Amino acid sequence: MQLTTFTMTQSKGNILIVDDDIDILETARMFLKQYYTRIDITQDPSQIPSKISRVLYDVILLDMNFRKGRNDGEEGFYWLSRILEFDPDAVVILITAYGEIDLAVKAIKEGAIDFVLKPWKNQKLLATVMAGWNLKKSKKEVKRLQETNQRIQDQRYSTGIVGSSEEIKKVNDLIVKVADTDANILILGENGTGKELVARALHTQSHRVNQPFIKVDAGAIPESLFESEIFGHVKGAFTDAKQDRIGSFEMASGGTLFLDEIGNINLAMQAKLLSVLENKSIRKVGSNTDIEIDVRIVAATNASLTDLVVKGEFRQDLLYRLNTLEILVPALRQRRGDIRELFIYFFKMFCKKYHKDLPDVSDNILSEIEAYNWPGNVRELQHAVERAIILESNGLSADDLIARTSIKADQHPQTLNEMERSFIIRSLDENGGNVTLTAKKLGLTRTAMYRRLKKYGL
Repeated sequence: MQLTTFTMTQSKGNILIVDDDIDILETARMFLKQYYTRIDITQDPSQIPSKISRVLYDVILLDMNFRKGRNDGEEGFYWLSRILEFDPDAVVILITAYGEIDLAVKAIKEGAIDFVLKPWKNQKLLATVMAGWNLKKSKKEVKRLQETNQRIQDQRYSTGIVGSSEEIKKVNDLIVKVADTDANILILGENGTGKELVARALHTQSHRVNQPFIKVDAGAIPESLFESEIFGHVKGAFTDAKQDRIGSFEMASGGTLFLDEIGNINLAMQAKLLSVLENKSIRKVGSNTDIEIDVRIVAATNASLTDLVVKGEFRQDLLYRLNTLEILVPALRQRRGDIRELFIYFFKMFCKKYHKDLPDVSDNILSEIEAYNWPGNVRELQHAVERAIILESNGLSADDLIARTSIKADQHPQTLNEMERSFIIRSLDENGGNVTLTAKKLGLTRTAMYRRLKKYGL
């Protein structure tokens, strides 16, 4: 086999080579740099600790002997143990002479994964390093999956929703009852109440917990791209379709698809979505082939879909498909008993995040915070606490929180953005937090309204 038979492209891998022979180091470095992004070399094994503490190496090539006349491999065993002590998952390949094969076999029992004989053939060296690199990738993936599974198990018996009021207890109880079914769920509630958190809780409490949770923000995707986004497309389906694309339904296969702001989908796409829910199959844009799907649908909206049905803006049959079960997430003003608990939760979280050591707020301040209506709900409270903690160094007052999040009536906005933000908050408050109704009264489309809500952190 000649070198030219290799077609492997350069991989994002870090390789360390340790050998006392500079010729071996340079030869190996020049050859392997064609295939890996970083090749570090050293003749001095005492540099190993500093190197592996700074760089995460995918493969380490380690000589067995570094002093002339020595062939007992003691130095190789010593440095192998030091490497594995620092990183038990390290992938170490030994460099050894023909007469030292017995030592190399012993070293493999001690934790090395393979060895290469000097002088080596380039093809053999590359094949051995490639095998080590693939093993390292597998170890990383296994570790990632173990950590993910542990996080999932930690979350398995908690919805993650902060609050102990009767209103939020009802939500948590309902989540626990319906999560492990395959029934489609419709989550209702004002903007910022935590509908996505409820959707994620439904997923983590279900038997689909080890499968994907995919979110689609229907209010943020242009109508012209929506079909491709959720169903995917095949190469050449339209001008910019340079390659096949997997849609959100396929990505969520076996898991949960969260359709946020479902009320923003136009009637044409509603018909296609209804067909998918009825037939349990999708068809990519530009394809004639149906693909079977196994996806649990969780949808959310702050609009009254019933009102939209009456207006002819939402299909009644689709509504029936989506709302097998409904969960209504209360507005923050309807669960005032949770405001203090939420504030303390966000206060601790952001103090830790921004390394701030601020004194606890007084009961008087907490009472003022509880009395405020928070038209942006939990999201507004969260953003208010974060901003206040970033800007303050001594302690927080109610004005630090409320004034910064919604300019008070006796204050005058200083900029156009402040004026617009204050006006939107006041309008939301007057309309009970209903974004669709507020948008209509302000003469905005729902999409334009959502852009402003995101812009101002509401």
